[in-house]
Amino acid sequence: MPGLGTLINVAAIVVGAALGMALGGRLPQRTRDVVTDALGLVVLLIAALNAASVLDGEFVAAVGSSAPTLIVLGSLLVGGFVGSLLRLEARLERLGEFLRRRLSRRPVPAAAVAGHSGGPDATQETTPPVATGQDRFVEGFVSSSLVFLIGPLAILGAISDGLGNGIDQLVLKAALDGFAAVAFAAALGVGVMASAGPVLLYQGAFTLLGVFLGGFLPDSHISALTATGGLLLVGVALRLLRVRSLPVADMLPALFVAPLLTAVVAAF
Repeated sequence: MPGLGTLINVAAIVVGAALGMALGGRLPQRTRDVVTDALGLVVLLIAALNAASVLDGEFVAAVGSSAPTLIVLGSLLVGGFVGSLLRLEARLERLGEFLRRRLSRRPVPAAAVAGHSGGPDATQETTPPVATGQDRFVEGFVSSSLVFLIGPLAILGAISDGLGNGIDQLVLKAALDGFAAVAFAAALGVGVMASAGPVLLYQGAFTLLGVFLGGFLPDSHISALTATGGLLLVGVALRLLRVRSLPVADMLPALFVAPLLTAVVAAF
C-alpha cells in the first residue's frame, strides 16, 4: 500500500518524541545540553557522509570532474536566494509558533478570572509560556523538521514506496528518526512531536510523485541532491551545537535546484 512507509516513519517520530519527553522531564538542564550537543555531532557525521556524494563516480561521469562542487555551490546560492525571497525560515518558525500556541492552550482557573467583565462566553486562556519555552518549542520543531526532511532517504524512500518497490528505505529512516526524536525531545520538548506533520506532507507528496511519474531522477541527480543536502545538514549541526544559527530553511530550495543544474550541465 503506497504511503505505508511514511506512516511508519511518522509513528516512529511520535513514539520517539513521547519517550524523549518522558525522559527529558527527569533530566537536569546540563544533561539535556549534552544530549543536544551529542546529537549535533552525529548530525555533523551524517552531513559529512552525505556531502561525500559529490565524489560519486556516476555524478562525476555525468558532469565532469570539476563540475560537481560548482553544481552544489550553485544550488546553494540559487536555492538560498529563492528561499530568502520566500522567507521560508520565518514561515517555518511562524508555523512552529502557531502549533505551540495551539498545543499549550489551557483554561484559566476560575479564581483567576473572578470578576472578569467579558462574561461567560469570553475566551479564557492562561498567559503564554515564557520566551524560553517558546524558543524551545520553535527550535525543536524547526531543527527536528529539518533533520527528518533533509536527506536522500526522505525522497528516495518515498518514491520507492510510490513505485511499489517496497518500504525498506523508509523503515530504515523510521528507525533512525525514532532514535533521533528521543534525543531531540529529551532536550527540546513537544515541538519535536509536531515535526511529524511536515514529514507526513513532504514524504507523502514524493510518494504521490512516485505513483504518477515513476523513477524520474537518474543516479547522478540523486548524488547532487544528496551532496547538497549534506551541506544543509552541516548548517543544522551548527545550530544544534550553538555555533551559529544559520537560516537553513531558506536554503531548502537548493534540494530541487541541484538536480536541475545537474541536468543542464550534463546536457552540455
